[in-house]
Amino acid sequence: FKNPILRWILVHAHAFSVKRDSPGPSTVKTPIKSLKSTDLSLIMFPSGTRYSKELKGGAALIGRLAKVPLIPAVYQGPLTLGGLLKRQKVVISFGDPIQTEDIKKLDKDGINQIEERMNQTFQKIDFETNPNFVYIPAKKKAELSKK
Repeated sequence: FKNPILRWILVHAHAFSVKRDSPGPSTVKTPIKSLKSTDLSLIMFPSGTRYSKELKGGAALIGRLAKVPLIPAVYQGPLTLGGLLKRQKVVISFGDPIQTEDIKKLDKDGINQIEERMNQTFQKIDFETNPNFVYIPAKKKAELSKK
């Protein structure tokens, strides 16, 4: 959102920024309000990044509070903007909706149940699409291994 051109595109795509280090109430309220009052969908990286498999709980919480199913999607394609510009193949696969209305409490256990459903579904879609796809570019993998 710092780049004015990119900010304009993001705002017109109904995107909103999230302060990862100190998320406020609007982090959850904004998408819930949008999901309840419009026919728009919400695209989220439930791990908070493209390079982690650990889910953060936000998608589960928002989906449950907005009373909407979670539609899992797996992206297998270029991992850099350069790859997209070179028109490398992109595959996006969708799984069956993950229902959350049977989760009675949104405590740690409830969120964990939803996240477990999400993890199982992501693994299934991933395997069915291309089980050999590597999600972390070599350069990024080297950076992560140094930490």
